[in-house]
Amino acid sequence: QVQLVESGGGLVQPGGSLRLSCAASGFTFTRNAMTWGRQAPGKGLEWVSTISTGGAFTTYAESVKGRFTISRDNAKNTLYLQMNSLKPEDTAVYYCARGNWETMLATWTPRDQGTQVTVSS
Repeated sequence: QVQLVESGGGLVQPGGSLRLSCAASGFTFTRNAMTWGRQAPGKGLEWVSTISTGGAFTTYAESVKGRFTISRDNAKNTLYLQMNSLKPEDTAVYYCARGNWETMLATWTPRDQGTQVTVSS
C-alpha cells in the first residue's frame, strides 16, 4: 500500500523559510520520480516541482523557481522541499506524490493529508 506522509509545514513570515519532508513507503521509492503539488484556499491543485529517480533532474513551476529546491534521499525514502523567500501567495496545503505531474493529477484526492504552509505577518 502506497503511503506518503508530509510534514514540516507551519506559519512563517514573508521572506522566511521552511523545509517540507515526505516519507514514502509501500513502493520502490528509487524507481519513481516524485512531485510536489499544492492547493491554495479556494483553488485547484497546482504543480510545484518534480525530481527524477536519482535526483539529477529537477523542474519547477515559474512561480517558485529560484526560491524552492526539491531533493530526495533515496536511502531514507524521503522527499524534501526547501522553501526560501516565502511569499503570502505560497500559502497552501502542500502534497507529495509518486510519479510526475500527470500521475499526481490522476491519483491525488482532497482526502490526502498534506502539510499546511501559511505565510503571513
